[in-house]
Amino acid sequence: MDRWLAGPQGWRLRRAADPLIIDLGYGAAPTTAVELHARLGRVRRDVDVVGIEIDPARVRSAKPLEREGLSFRQGGFELPVEGRRPVMVRAFNVLRQYSEDEYEAHWDMVRSRLAVGGIFVDGTCDEIGRRATWVELDPHGPLSLSISLRFGAFTLPSDVAERLPKALIHRNVPGEKVHALLQAMDTAWIQAAPQASYGNRQRWLAMCTALRASGWPLLNGPARWRLGEITVAWDAVAPG
Repeated sequence: MDRWLAGPQGWRLRRAADPLIIDLGYGAAPTTAVELHARLGRVRRDVDVVGIEIDPARVRSAKPLEREGLSFRQGGFELPVEGRRPVMVRAFNVLRQYSEDEYEAHWDMVRSRLAVGGIFVDGTCDEIGRRATWVELDPHGPLSLSISLRFGAFTLPSDVAERLPKALIHRNVPGEKVHALLQAMDTAWIQAAPQASYGNRQRWLAMCTALRASGWPLLNGPARWRLGEITVAWDAVAPG
């Protein structure tokens, strides 16, 4: 997901009056915040990444890693950054811990604190990041769902279902839009089996091409598809 922030979303950081990025709920170790700082630092050298954790012990253990443009502090969805407005907030494997009737309130709180042109990314991934999904939101609401899979780490695209964001993970049932998307991906993946002799990347490209041809509103193109990534407009998967 970092490469998505640095790539197709990098323009937001380049244009930001205040290059503030927040890694919300970075976990037991601050690895993700450190990596985010390194990657987005290639987009903008003066990027300011703040890792936020609710557990004070985790903040204390991260403090020795602070450097110019990277700091850590205690807090939660209220984003304790002294009146500043971040251009990007990333929360991975955070909201999945909450109940289904809680996530929207947290979405709203974070969105209300974004800078103009800012985004909140609510995502989920497996333990080593080979299956990931995330929702992109701006101050007005959700914009898209992205699915990113490492080639060789799945049998069918729908294997990612257990890593859907909280807003969708309980909606993967017949009659719901996200279920229809995953089924369409599986069908297109199976039909693209002849491309497997050229590698999984070519098979994924064929799947994405077929999805777009059948009317799915894909927001990215072959440059992102080649990475095992697909992004669809939120309206196409929003809960019924």
